[in-house]
Amino acid sequence: MLRIPPNIEISETEFDFSFARSGGPGGQNVNKVNSKAVLHWDVTASQALPPGVRQRFLAKYHNRITRDGALVLHSQRYRDQSRNVADCIERLREMILQVATPPIKRRPTKPTRGSQQRRIQNKKQNSDKKKMRRRPNDGD
Repeated sequence: MLRIPPNIEISETEFDFSFARSGGPGGQNVNKVNSKAVLHWDVTASQALPPGVRQRFLAKYHNRITRDGALVLHSQRYRDQSRNVADCIERLREMILQVATPPIKRRPTKPTRGSQQRRIQNKKQNSDKKKMRRRPNDGD
């Protein structure tokens, strides 16, 4: 059972793991043992995610989800299968935590009166400074 506070619990029966031979260093063992873990999880069919979290998850991770609505994660960081399975589950937990809280809507604000006055005063000073650099005209 994958528990993510405050109210998300995903049963491990929803996860489908497959295993393959992983690449990288490992000596002769790498050719004999299927240590790479591949997690398949049908996000669209899962009832564990609240609708808002599911929408944000699908929007944020759309490039990792297949046409069938299944999320595919793989891990080959470790040399043993059980640690790679735990790594996949931990990465899924982090992905869900990132979308668990809804984003805060930005409330547009107005500049304060003081900041407006400072801006105008600064513009006036720059204008006067550049006026002093000009060549005097006969009309002035």
